[in-house]
Amino acid sequence: MTWDIRSDRPVYSQLIEQIQQRIICGEYPLGSRLPSVRDMATEAGVNPNTMQKALSELERTGLLYSQRTSGRFITEDRELMMTMRESLAKEQIKEFVEQMEKLGFTLQEIYAMLQKVEKEMEQ
Repeated sequence: MTWDIRSDRPVYSQLIEQIQQRIICGEYPLGSRLPSVRDMATEAGVNPNTMQKALSELERTGLLYSQRTSGRFITEDRELMMTMRESLAKEQIKEFVEQMEKLGFTLQEIYAMLQKVEKEMEQ
């Protein structure tokens, strides 16, 4: 997964979201060691201090933890992962619904459109 940093929102919030997504989809497996701050910052094309801020926030939430001489690791708490996965999904759905409502769709129309698209995808 490539990093997708845009100018419309704070970089560190985008980093937090993208690291969460990488963990949830298994790119960074539970219990695994993360690359160094510098390596991640270079890969993402951001300042190491910005990456450090994002990682510190993820530590605060319990998603990551540090071992003094070994680096940062992903939690092994599956319940936390499932909660985070559901939370991120709800955020995406809310954003989608808000955008559709701006286009003039009602919730019923959005639901009907989703069912239509689902049928098209099954074919």
